[in-house]
Amino acid sequence: MLRSALIGAALTLLAAAPASAEIVSRSENAFTLRFALGLEAAREDIVAAVADIPAWWDPSHTYTGDGANLSFAFEPGGCWCERMTDGTTFEHARIVSITEEEVVMNAPLGPLNGKATRADLTFDAGPENMGALVTMEFVVEGPGVGAFAEPVHNVMQQGWTRYIRWIEYGDVVED
Repeated sequence: MLRSALIGAALTLLAAAPASAEIVSRSENAFTLRFALGLEAAREDIVAAVADIPAWWDPSHTYTGDGANLSFAFEPGGCWCERMTDGTTFEHARIVSITEEEVVMNAPLGPLNGKATRADLTFDAGPENMGALVTMEFVVEGPGVGAFAEPVHNVMQQGWTRYIRWIEYGDVVED
């Protein structure tokens, strides 16, 4: 009896876990991160949540430590920017394209800035059986960037968790 209860509890925990959150590939000069989860959410809500990056991105992963300094022009060519304390603006990413199910950005985030020759961050709201399969994929290339795979994965995992929470509940849980 106890054994079947433990197995049931373990299966419940597994069902609640993300479908995937992993470093898909890594070499000396490239890495790909992929996060995916099936959600009962409308595709337009999933794409629209990307526009709310200043609300859900963890302010501890900004240069100023203050999410109020983030802005995001949600249109092709739009900037995910941060207003620095000296009044200058730092560009974290720029939108390449927006469709009804996908947002693609050129996003050499944090330590990748100036090192990555490619930094494609894609949010996708592809179809799922009941709702949508939400994915975030980050493809990074450049000399020596493979060494950044683990720390960037950790930061993006935190962002992913907050993004999913934003889609589901319209808020984030502060640590």
